Amino acid sequence: MFDFLRKGRAPENAGDAVVEAKASAVGPLMAGRLGARLPEGVGAVGQMRDGVSLARAGFIGNPVGFRAVRLIAEAAAALPLVLQDAEARYERHLLLDLLARPNPGQGRAELLEALYGQLLLSGNAYVEAVPDAAGGVQELHILRADRMRVIPGPDGWPVGYEYRVGGRSHRFAMQDGVGPICHIRSFHPQDDHYGLSPLEAAARAVDVHNAASVWSKGLLDNAARPTGAIVYRGVDGHGSLTQDQYDRL
Repeated sequence: MFDFLRKGRAPENAGDAVVEAKASAVGPLMAGRLGARLPEGVGAVGQMRDGVSLARAGFIGNPVGFRAVRLIAEAAAALPLVLQDAEARYERHLLLDLLARPNPGQGRAELLEALYGQLLLSGNAYVEAVPDAAGGVQELHILRADRMRVIPGPDGWPVGYEYRVGGRSHRFAMQDGVGPICHIRSFHPQDDHYGLSPLEAAARAVDVHNAASVWSKGLLDNAARPTGAIVYRGVDGHGSLTQDQYDRL
């Protein structure tokens, strides 16, 4: 959607004038700095967080995080969608039909819940558009954010996305900002290519809550008894330790 900003537009009376390519002056700096961050691939940008650990600690292993993400994702997915342009609002449209049945395994609500869930857990959501024979879009799929890597070009804009599962990978190429991947991200003040995960901002609070839950569970398992105690009663049954005994202990 930034294509017109990157390349510019010719005036209506420009005729056959050549349109000068436009790009941010700091784009090459971002591409060079971020491209050197990942050892596993030339030019690939690595997320500076462990999305799997965040999701496991803050969603799978935390009832508060689980409930919060589910409430937001389900409520957002239940909102009605409106398709319109400057002239009319459409009740029937190919795009609406695609969203109603985006792929064989999901309906509209399931697809949107997965999209909002990925965005809440990682700060990033990736939608893959599967083309049909006529050049349109046949299916939509939500890809796991922790498996995706952005590949920046010389100007800092993504020229591709790399999806890795185990030791295998697949690269989605982008041409002039257009390709089969739509990257939706939240605002991140210190990252040029990835969004900020809400769980990352709440990581310390999540750790405290999880540690308190583990401690409480251990206390209940032990019937609130201490693991051990040293009791000294002295020779007559109620004496006290001498300084030497105290120091030795």
